[in-house]
Amino acid sequence: MQPTLLILAAGIGSRYGGLKQVDGMGPGGEAILEYSVHHAIRAGFGKVVFVIRKEIEEAFREKVGKRVEAKIRTEYAFQELDSCLDWIAEKPRREKPWGTAHAILAAKHLLHEPFATVNADDYYGEDAFHHLSAFLRNQCSPKEYGMVAYQLGNTLSENGSVSRGVCAVDDNGFLSGVTERTKVERHADGIHFSDETGRHFLPDNSPVSMNLWGLHHSVVDHIETQFRAFVLASSANPKAEFFIPLVVNDLVKSGDVRVRVLHSDSQWYGVTYPEDKATVQAAWVVWNEFLKIY
Repeated sequence: MQPTLLILAAGIGSRYGGLKQVDGMGPGGEAILEYSVHHAIRAGFGKVVFVIRKEIEEAFREKVGKRVEAKIRTEYAFQELDSCLDWIAEKPRREKPWGTAHAILAAKHLLHEPFATVNADDYYGEDAFHHLSAFLRNQCSPKEYGMVAYQLGNTLSENGSVSRGVCAVDDNGFLSGVTERTKVERHADGIHFSDETGRHFLPDNSPVSMNLWGLHHSVVDHIETQFRAFVLASSANPKAEFFIPLVVNDLVKSGDVRVRVLHSDSQWYGVTYPEDKATVQAAWVVWNEFLKIY
């Protein structure tokens, strides 16, 4: 069975200042997510599911959808403020969706095979898709998931701080936990994150999660159960977000699932800030004058 690629593209992009999901980066105006699709096709994925907001559907289909649909089976799911909340009478007040695990839940009806998740605005490198494709075909099960970890030093922005999920990996190569670190940036004396207690060092080669997960489709049942509990506990906090690592950490700690960590030495590129666009484009010129994907 060919795995599915789930692209999370419903973000607001408040720091970027626009729809970075469809912002043209390549020489023909290609968005970053189109490179993920290209790599996924080469790695043997059979379907792409885009999770977007209904309000951007027309622009998204015009800018990206019609090009991708010609290359691979393509489906759409919609992540809205009230998605998957039909079970609660009074909907919590929010200004943006509930986060990445909520996005997976919004696509539940389209996920019938093992799948990989990627952020729409992140460039991961082709090797990661081959690693995940092989894992999803041969090892993924309701009891074993996978993730691709990157070296922290290969994932930073030159234009401001970022948040990163720092992974703990056991001696057998399985994930034992993900700790979210905020305000991560490179200083003269190395990489540090900052919190209420001060600034703390992180090794350059620390394995970090970039939301590149390989999941069995049965995970949606776990997500649904956890999401209900999360909503009830966080309804008074309009900024609370339900992230994939929260779900995975819970399953790992309970012993229900183990997560194999696949490592990539590739340079990650993303567009957290408007200034990152120039960095990404400059790097891609070096890569053979961009990939010829269409």
